[in-house]
Amino acid sequence: MDATFRTPLLDCFARGEASPDVRQLAASGALAPRVHEQIALLVLLSADPDPAIRETTERTLARLPAGPLAGYLARPDTSQEVRDFFAARGVEAAGAAPRVSDEPLVGEEHAPPGSAEEAAGESGAEATPLRLGTAQRLATMSVAERLKVAMQGSREERGVLIRDANRLVSSAVLSSPKLSESEVEAIARMTNVSDEVLRIIGTSRAWTKNYQVISALTRNPKTPVGVALTLMPRLIERDLKMLSTDRNIPEPIRLSARRIVVHGNERRR
Repeated sequence: MDATFRTPLLDCFARGEASPDVRQLAASGALAPRVHEQIALLVLLSADPDPAIRETTERTLARLPAGPLAGYLARPDTSQEVRDFFAARGVEAAGAAPRVSDEPLVGEEHAPPGSAEEAAGESGAEATPLRLGTAQRLATMSVAERLKVAMQGSREERGVLIRDANRLVSSAVLSSPKLSESEVEAIARMTNVSDEVLRIIGTSRAWTKNYQVISALTRNPKTPVGVALTLMPRLIERDLKMLSTDRNIPEPIRLSARRIVVHGNERRR
């Protein structure tokens, strides 16, 4: 699927990186916190190779409320591909788009006891002697449960899950509607996250509008070299000079920073 609305989580699904249990969760309508993601996932999973997942997807599609769905299809930010998908099912866009809402159109049919929703809901509760710490509690969860917390949980939970070994989970953190710009800046400085997390941030047009994010990524030795080199021309001279002498970053970045500084000095002469 090549819809206009994309997030790191949707990209992982499109690349086929989601396991069957995670795809089943998404097919039930339970995973996405925003309507765009929910609809995009349902369109994608309607052609899943697993018959059980296709069946769950069809049940969820049948539960979509007709009025809000028609209104969503009328929104200017809804892709033509999605409109065509529902038109083939007899659902057309409403005459005029209603008030814009990002809320999902449906929820999970049956939320099982002890699910991630329940766990996320407890995150603000008063601690008890038996309550595990955040990292310990998240470690006991399945991938599907951690995904839901990554998308819907607290800042503290996102801070743990961005370092999750499962790429789908860390991508879900970057897709969370609750993720703030200050959190992205902090993640860009982390050296204990995967290079894929840093690549996603460094190739995001929205996040690289922030100079602090660019500066943090170029100084982070874990940032993929190609990403850092692309961002370097946007650095101010002071930061380029710091990079040119920083022995902690990869040599190609250090040498490139030096060349940019020297070239800038020559042009000013």
